[in-house]
Amino acid sequence: MTVAEVPAKGLGVFLRMLLVIGAVIVAGILVWQGITASGAPDPEAAGSSRLVVALDIAVLVFREGLECVLVLSAITASMRGEDEHYRKPVLSGAAVAFVATIFTWFIAVGILANLQDSVSALNLQVITGLLAIVVLMIVMNWFFHKIYWGGWISMHNRLKKELLGGAVGAKASQSKLLWGLGLLGFTSLYREGFEVVLFLQSYNLKMGGAVVLAGALIGLFLTGIVAAINFVAHKKLPYRKMLVVTGVMLGVVFLVMVGEQAQEMQLAHWIPTTTIPALEKLIPDWMGLWFSLFPTVETIAAQAVAAAVVVGSYVACRVLARRQMADSPEDELVKET
Repeated sequence: MTVAEVPAKGLGVFLRMLLVIGAVIVAGILVWQGITASGAPDPEAAGSSRLVVALDIAVLVFREGLECVLVLSAITASMRGEDEHYRKPVLSGAAVAFVATIFTWFIAVGILANLQDSVSALNLQVITGLLAIVVLMIVMNWFFHKIYWGGWISMHNRLKKELLGGAVGAKASQSKLLWGLGLLGFTSLYREGFEVVLFLQSYNLKMGGAVVLAGALIGLFLTGIVAAINFVAHKKLPYRKMLVVTGVMLGVVFLVMVGEQAQEMQLAHWIPTTTIPALEKLIPDWMGLWFSLFPTVETIAAQAVAAAVVVGSYVACRVLARRQMADSPEDELVKET
């Protein structure tokens, strides 16, 4: 039996097993670190939060990879039978975009290295941290769902149809078609890669490249599994549910980043530090390590506002989606998002 012939039910069981195994591993790591650190890891100990950072990065990279796979699926969904060979330039463009993303990473690292000569390390961390929060808000895209996803996928499908419809017979048209499809594949991946590069600069400054690489490899591994199931096994995945789950995970990452960013702004003296004595004994050290929850007015207020933005944007998106559903019919893949 080939991979493509695996029953959908068996594949579902396999995916659930992977999810359970992953949850057990994460829980085991949390218990292990809690025991080895006597239940309260020291947030100021060197490298104590590397695991947290790696997991945050893995979640983001997987989310962006999932979105990229979804866009590529929308582009190649109708390329079957005689048109199946058109998938090759699309995937080739995506491969070029992956290499371009790696080059973009080194360019960004070089720019920040030059800025360190004129800007203090702490201030530079604050600046890149604020940029990372903005990028993460865009990635979650709940409020701008229709523009960020519906419009993006619809645009790629429209361009694909124009390319396929205009390339009939002539060699010049065929050449234009191949380059156009390659460009569609390139933009599908590079936009997500560029967002990841911007997001990871803050972590790279604070934790170094080794932690960033570890988190990125975990996220890419998970993305590779989804891509293999989608493009090799040709199985239709529940993208909507997957995006919702990863969206919730990114919401937690967002709250952690906001708390951490507020604390860094306090350390850089961008904002004041107002300690809440009543909470100092209630909030253990490990809450600061894992969730960036600190007993200060500024950090808690920042996370409260962030939570309101996340929940409010999601509710607003759902309300707008229900109002526009009847008037704006979309193709099946767009609905899946």
